[in-house]
Amino acid sequence: MPSSAPYQPLLLKILHAVSGILAIAAMITGFLVYNTFDGRFGKLPIPSVDSIIDVHGTFAVFFFVIFPVFALYSFHAGNKRLLQKDSFQKLTEINKPIWWVSLQRIANTLMLISGALAVLSGRMMKEEWLPTGQLNHTWYYLHLTAWVVIVCCLAIHILMSSKVGGLQLLISIFSGKIRPEDSPQKWSTRLRNWFSNSSVNFAGGINHSLHNNLPLTVAEIIVLVGIVAALILPLVISN
Repeated sequence: MPSSAPYQPLLLKILHAVSGILAIAAMITGFLVYNTFDGRFGKLPIPSVDSIIDVHGTFAVFFFVIFPVFALYSFHAGNKRLLQKDSFQKLTEINKPIWWVSLQRIANTLMLISGALAVLSGRMMKEEWLPTGQLNHTWYYLHLTAWVVIVCCLAIHILMSSKVGGLQLLISIFSGKIRPEDSPQKWSTRLRNWFSNSSVNFAGGINHSLHNNLPLTVAEIIVLVGIVAALILPLVISN
């Protein structure tokens, strides 16, 4: 592995791989659901799959399980890859490296927000809506919107990763190299320390975040509220 190649923490690689696979599977099957039962905005001439809603729902459930963990990791340990205080300002520096990095950070953050919208709107939908031709529900339109945004942001994420990191980033993603402090045996200790520090410095951490990166703090709140709403709303609201 080249010495100049960036290092990807093992937990990040695992969460990134699992959530990425589940998200892509949910997106593909989600399109097949749309293609089978809707198609108003264009469709592909491919065979319909009657059980595709169940398949899509299965991938969506597994994604919903891993998404909160990935989101929390991203907003904290991986916050350098997300929206920064000056990210939108840096978009004026076209064709400079910071422009590519800033665009990727914005896309990554928007993808997390859209992921929260996707799980919330998906949880609020009813399985019988599409098979019976009920295509005008607000939650369904929100689900379609989230799908479009995630696809666009994923494309930007992949393109910008290739532009910014190139071959070295690809090598680091698939590398089996693990630093001693990144060993799975130390995850429980690091997790306890993280929770301990978080509880002690909770107020100070919020104050620090609000002053140093308010946009990212707002994005995290939106995502966490979306996840909690996805857990609670289907239990208290009947569509």
